[in-house]
Amino acid sequence: MERRTLGRTGLSLSVLGYGCGAVGGLMVRGAAADQERAIARAIELGINYFDTAALYGNGESERNLGRVLASLRPNILLGTKVNLGPAERSRIGEAVVASLEQSLRRLGRDSVDLFQLHNTISTGSGDRMLAPDIVLDQVVPAFERLRQQGKTRFFGFTAVGDSAALQRLIDARVFDTAQISYNLLNPSAGAALPPNYPAQDYGQLLERARAAGMGTIGIRVLAGGALSGSAARHALASPPPEPIGSATSFDADVERARRLEPLVREGYARDLIEAGLRFVIAHPALTTVLVGTSTIEQFEHAAAAIERGPLPRAALDRVAALQAGFAGEAR
Repeated sequence: MERRTLGRTGLSLSVLGYGCGAVGGLMVRGAAADQERAIARAIELGINYFDTAALYGNGESERNLGRVLASLRPNILLGTKVNLGPAERSRIGEAVVASLEQSLRRLGRDSVDLFQLHNTISTGSGDRMLAPDIVLDQVVPAFERLRQQGKTRFFGFTAVGDSAALQRLIDARVFDTAQISYNLLNPSAGAALPPNYPAQDYGQLLERARAAGMGTIGIRVLAGGALSGSAARHALASPPPEPIGSATSFDADVERARRLEPLVREGYARDLIEAGLRFVIAHPALTTVLVGTSTIEQFEHAAAAIERGPLPRAALDRVAALQAGFAGEAR
């Protein structure tokens, strides 16, 4: 498994990371034996970064991952996240500290390698939205204190929200990492969009983060499962998630994914999942990609796709031509 350096942290991460979220669902709703088998197999395949969050299953993901890691005792890198609710706005520093301490108890560890802010970054008024000023003035100092206490080595944020707000956080150069939404349906974090492209324009966040010395973690690389080209969901998977930065519905994302099938028919990839994964790792500013699964077989599929390496130039040119066909459509 290829490894890449996570920005200024100097950490060497497998280009494929293990996502422990609720969309795939294995680490939240799966059987304990299946969870252990899946983590053991991921380690065997060379995966060394595992990503979870307090929000996943209301702590179930962290508890399950902690149990498996205590059993296997592997040499891995671990990240988790804090999501601040409206009731915590008046005591953000305390809430950040309390969240990590609770996560560490669930994980059975004294520290994590990476602690990340999981809120939407926006000047809007939603319950889970945080404005950049609040993040920089209150969240970052709390993260710094936790680093000084040895409870996390590095800290980052999930780059979901208003593009200008996300760019401001990156340009502040205080975070070590960013989790960035990047996929075949919305490539704007990695390249300039065609005119009138039906997606949020993230303004090439990947290159912006690299210029700031940050490590980058690719999320929603399969658009919550839409890039399988099928709306079918495994029994352990979450209901279809709301798209992030692409269409207005999961079904619309699935429909657009199917219009990328020439990549398979013309021999550039064996299926859409492979095309999607090999597309994102072709970007040199992306450190690792997270894939959440419902079964070991799904993870094996993803790992096999990654092992085939980035899409070659001819395939990327074909991708760009297919993406240009979306321009002018409504989101």
